[in-house]
Amino acid sequence: MTDPDRIVKQGLYFLPLGGSGEIGMNLNLYCCNGKWLMIDCGISFADDRAPGIDVIVPDPSWIADRREDLLGIIVTHAHEDHVGAVARLWPQFRCPVYTSPFTAEILALKLAEEGLEEDVEVNVIAPGGSMALGEFDIDFVDLTHSIPEMQALMITTPYGRVLHSGDWKLDPDPVVGPASNLAKMEKISEVGVLAMVCDSTNVFKEGVSGSELAVQDSLDALLKGIPSGRVAVTTFASNIARLKTIAKVAERNDRHVVLVGRSLYRMTEAAKRAGYLNDLPSFIDERDAGHIPRDKLLLLCTGSQGEPRGAMARIARSEHAHIELSPGDTVIFSSKVIPGNEKPLYALHNQLTENSINVITEADEFVHVSGHPAREELTDMYRIVKPEIAIPVHGEARHIRAHCELALSLGVPQAIEITNGNILRLAPGAAEIVATVPSGRLAVDAGGLTPLDGEFLSTRRRLVYNGTVNGVVIVNEKGQITEKPIIRIRGVVDESLFPDLQQELADQITNSHNQLTRKEKMDDQKVEETAYNAVRRVFRRLAGRRPITDIYVIRFEEE
Repeated sequence: MTDPDRIVKQGLYFLPLGGSGEIGMNLNLYCCNGKWLMIDCGISFADDRAPGIDVIVPDPSWIADRREDLLGIIVTHAHEDHVGAVARLWPQFRCPVYTSPFTAEILALKLAEEGLEEDVEVNVIAPGGSMALGEFDIDFVDLTHSIPEMQALMITTPYGRVLHSGDWKLDPDPVVGPASNLAKMEKISEVGVLAMVCDSTNVFKEGVSGSELAVQDSLDALLKGIPSGRVAVTTFASNIARLKTIAKVAERNDRHVVLVGRSLYRMTEAAKRAGYLNDLPSFIDERDAGHIPRDKLLLLCTGSQGEPRGAMARIARSEHAHIELSPGDTVIFSSKVIPGNEKPLYALHNQLTENSINVITEADEFVHVSGHPAREELTDMYRIVKPEIAIPVHGEARHIRAHCELALSLGVPQAIEITNGNILRLAPGAAEIVATVPSGRLAVDAGGLTPLDGEFLSTRRRLVYNGTVNGVVIVNEKGQITEKPIIRIRGVVDESLFPDLQQELADQITNSHNQLTRKEKMDDQKVEETAYNAVRRVFRRLAGRRPITDIYVIRFEEE
């Protein structure tokens, strides 16, 4: 069996524990001569396979067990899938964190929520700056994204240089922050780049991802065509560029912006502390929205993915304390549909439509551009960096395969498909996957973290899909059932459709019990097991279900 610890003592290695084979939940590791560097530590959002769970984080156990060799964590930018798990998982690492000023503001909020603001050493690196950790020399390079201060990392080691792209696009007209510093990227690439670890999100999209300034012009024209009624726009709270776009468009159309949703307040305040958004008019508190004429108002809301607790969903259900929409008002979804969110989002669209609210999405109008590179931008980056090895990440299996094919078509000598847990040797020698270590997902639940594929959530899924049955069997000292068994059914079948169900269950339990030997009837565990099997047989026959079943035996002595 290959020993990963022995392998990484010499050489340069790359190991993703999150974000490869999936979009989101990024946690990437580089190792040089036995010392590790973590790049990003983010979350993902749960789907219906994890009932009752909102947030998922990568399982960091493997690197946490080696934290004495972990030099630090660098966070490329402030999106949740890159920074969202730092505060939650840092107690397992207890190492310094390095990031840009704006990301540090967002991280400070998260650390405060966990009571860690005094414990974590956060080192602020100026955009475009540099730093060194052990044998890693890191240059930060500005790339445009939908959030300020996205920093690609050129990592120089004794074995060669690696460009870690982070999330990016080549927007010639960014609304927030500078354009991508391609001149610096080209200059620091001149001496040769061993590998590029690169974003794959939009590899299937031809052309370019589009400019935020173009979205601003489109939204401006769209808003001019809505002369009356309230207008609500929902987008990701972390999309600072879009927040500025919407605020500018509202100002041009003589509308006051009301922030609706706590995360929007937090993001805008953090942006202002870092020097962004300070040129905008003041936002209106949602409690004051009712004092402003409806045609002079623009509501900027959270909940662009149909989240049940998001502001937009609560408004649609008429459950928001301060904000309401009326027939004839308009809601603009200025965001893409994240795969897996289709059901709740389309349900929200339908609910708004049924309330006679006009719904506009990216399928109807040009109201959104992605923050990730399309194929033409990827092509430009490969021509600038000229890596010897392409390592696509931030994508599902099909994204990574297509990205490898694109890189090879552009003349990159080697492209490697990698997934979470693979240790990839970059140098010395030929690049290849040399070992696999445990990786996985943890659900954030009350009290802490629990494995996504563990018994706890498996039981919860069974409860959701199969229901539960609880029963009490009362026997006397001779092992005889003296009263009709008590059965309580939850979520298995509609009992009103089976009027004889309770009697059938009682009969099956009693008949099965009567077939036991005298010795077996005196064994509470055997009595419980027999009743359990009888109940399960009934529901398997009636509904094809295997409900979670608990049977309790009460034995008493007759006077």
